[in-house]
Amino acid sequence: MDVIQAVIIGIIEGFTEFLPISSTGHMIVASKFLGVSQDEVTKAFEVIIQFAAIMAVLLLYKDKISFKKISLWQKLFIAFLPLAIVGFILKDLIKTLFTVEIVAWMFIIGGIVFLIVEKFYKEESSHTYDVEQVSYSQALWIGIAQIFSLVPGTSRAGATIIGGLLVGLDRKASAEFSFLLAIPVMAAVSGYDLLKHYHEFADANWGAFFIGFITAFVVAYLTIKLFLAFLQRFTFVAFGWYRIILGFMLLTMI
Repeated sequence: MDVIQAVIIGIIEGFTEFLPISSTGHMIVASKFLGVSQDEVTKAFEVIIQFAAIMAVLLLYKDKISFKKISLWQKLFIAFLPLAIVGFILKDLIKTLFTVEIVAWMFIIGGIVFLIVEKFYKEESSHTYDVEQVSYSQALWIGIAQIFSLVPGTSRAGATIIGGLLVGLDRKASAEFSFLLAIPVMAAVSGYDLLKHYHEFADANWGAFFIGFITAFVVAYLTIKLFLAFLQRFTFVAFGWYRIILGFMLLTMI
């Protein structure tokens, strides 16, 4: 992997990780079109840029990282458990789903789900506007919704945001709970991948890795802030249409 490829993939990771458009799906598609082979070194690079995305969330929500917020983190842990359990049990099956065709169809299906949910979603009926007011039962249902993100192209952010909307969170609270839930999820995934691929770092292009890390961190930080500003004025409909259009475009290319 050269520096240009590292920058492009870093931008894609930072931009898509916290938006409901599937970072994994975009990474699969981007790697295919950039000619980046999915070898062990590439997997090691993905660990690095995912860690960068986690750091962006930690910086933005540093006020939530304290023992005073233990209740919030207990709820996030409850939301994390369903994905961790099901993902561990089905990890071998999930590996077989990493194809452009499956990503394309999940883009489309996820986009349709967003359009349907937004059609019936009533902002005034929401009763949870602060991420710290999310209940334990709401957290569990969001965690169950997150299981769908195990299918590439579904989007972890998309699944958790939809789950949040369906259990009574407003758009901003749904997005912020999704951001914070990314911390234990991505830490677990990145930690597991690091244990598997740590020996590949010896052969890494450290210049490309470092630039990719900085790129992913900066883009993720800016994306989260812009996304929250976007939600103050708009809905998720644009993301639904984006997913559908991109999905059909991918189907015509394969």
